[in-house]
Amino acid sequence: MSEAAATEEAKPVKPKSKKMVIIIALVLLLVGVGVGGYLFIAKKNAHAAEDADAEADDAPAATAHAEPKTPPTFLPLDNMVVNLADPGGERMAQVGVTIELSDAHAVEKVKAYLPAIRSSILLLISQRTAAELLAREGKEKLAQDILQEVSRPLGFEVEPKEASVQHKADGTKKKKKKPKEGEEANPVHGVLFSSFIVQ
Repeated sequence: MSEAAATEEAKPVKPKSKKMVIIIALVLLLVGVGVGGYLFIAKKNAHAAEDADAEADDAPAATAHAEPKTPPTFLPLDNMVVNLADPGGERMAQVGVTIELSDAHAVEKVKAYLPAIRSSILLLISQRTAAELLAREGKEKLAQDILQEVSRPLGFEVEPKEASVQHKADGTKKKKKKPKEGEEANPVHGVLFSSFIVQ
């Protein structure tokens, strides 16, 4: 018995310890890969958040318009039928205009000037040709011009889009001025077309 006990004690226990070392090494490797992947994704998300913040800082006017404090109010005008400036005078347009305003109080202000505003819009449309109004750029230009005409009786001047970014003498660009604190902002936020037919 002493010989058998000595033989068992003399046997090395290496196979079990090699397996244990390999298992521990694999577990540590997997943990390392997991931590590395987590740190990589966290760093990538942090950069994406910084980029989003930088873009938001570059476009404060768009953000301010996109996130108003109160929902806008819409004032639809009656459809207008106008002869266009095409040669022969046979082309006409039927246009439905809706004005986007800051709140219900602004609706009452605009309604007070509605006859003058409708007249100005009719004159603007009648100066266009069918080709101008059929192009998207022509419709956008007309909407910008209508925005100017709606804002004018309320005491606000809206610069054309081309003039909204002015060039300094050294060739760099400067953005148009925002209203100062205490100054009332233009309650007219936009002009939308509810219908647009050119015949």
